[in-house]
Amino acid sequence: MPITANHNHDIDAPPEERMRALLEVISSYIEQYHGGWVQLVSFDGEVLKVKMGGACEGCDRAEATLRGWVEGSVRQFFPDIKSVEAV
Repeated sequence: MPITANHNHDIDAPPEERMRALLEVISSYIEQYHGGWVQLVSFDGEVLKVKMGGACEGCDRAEATLRGWVEGSVRQFFPDIKSVEAV
């Protein structure tokens, strides 16, 4: 019997599309809880570059948000990523 996936997303999407979708979810949490947001700038499969804004802009906890919320979540789905950078 073939195994079928029970989900509503494209598991065959290119990595950049999957990363963009993941960041949209992460950003919605950051926006709701902190008033900030994160957007994909670029992703080459190894290095993720993001822009942070809203309440994150100029916040002394932005680095903690980047490392904890963004990088921590991203590494769960992209464990081979080399770095996450805010630009």
